Amino acid sequence: MSIFHLITWGSQSSTLSTLYDLVLQRLEAPASLSHILQQPWSVFTYMFLHENLFHILFNMLWLFWFGEIFVLYMGDKKVLPLYILGGLAGASMYVLVYNIIPVFRGSVDLSYMLGASASIYAIVFAAATINPNHEINLILIGPVRIKYIALISLLLDIISIPHGNAGGYIAHAGGALSGFLYIKALQSGYDFFAPFAAVYNGIANLFRPGRKVKVSYKNLQGTSTSASKQRGKNEQEKVDEILDKIARSGYDSLTKEEKDFLFHYSKK
Repeated sequence: MSIFHLITWGSQSSTLSTLYDLVLQRLEAPASLSHILQQPWSVFTYMFLHENLFHILFNMLWLFWFGEIFVLYMGDKKVLPLYILGGLAGASMYVLVYNIIPVFRGSVDLSYMLGASASIYAIVFAAATINPNHEINLILIGPVRIKYIALISLLLDIISIPHGNAGGYIAHAGGALSGFLYIKALQSGYDFFAPFAAVYNGIANLFRPGRKVKVSYKNLQGTSTSASKQRGKNEQEKVDEILDKIARSGYDSLTKEEKDFLFHYSKK
């Protein structure tokens, strides 16, 4: 390769790198209030954005583990609203602290944040609030209650604030607080994301296939498909009633029969 080609390739690479940095900065959440006004969409886009492979891998593992627990007790319709709530709460906490506490004021104009961690913390703490004594098995440790995992993780983040990634750790605290308060509000009978869920379900229905004509026929056991669907509908209604009861009064308010039914239903 000639020197001319090397220079041309280097120039193109530098241009792509600059373009990448520019786009990335427009999608990250800034700490500066004036910068947020210039790119208000970033308080949403940052929570779906990762730059490091291990960062996204770690977050997705936490989402898988604690998201499964959350869905077990609350159903899957509240996952996305809570994820967004946690992300917005994390960004709010990040901006608030950086603009109020003097030690951060010198770096506020240069600070940006990305990642799903605040949203994940909302789900983690929501699950730990619903049933703090739920146990999961950790390698080399054994069964551990999720309330201890949530609290120790948050405590380690708070302790680490002075040692780097302060903005991320502050956002974690905001996400955790939102998850806790979200469940407490549900248990008090107030779901402030109900309108969001209604809009989301309405949009989702637009992309679902139209209803097909139901055809009933007998299978080998003599049971019609319509009867099978009715059983499934009845089971889903019972699950919804149990999930509503958890939201109102907590997991411990369930009877043994309800807990067993929910456990077996989640394994289907």
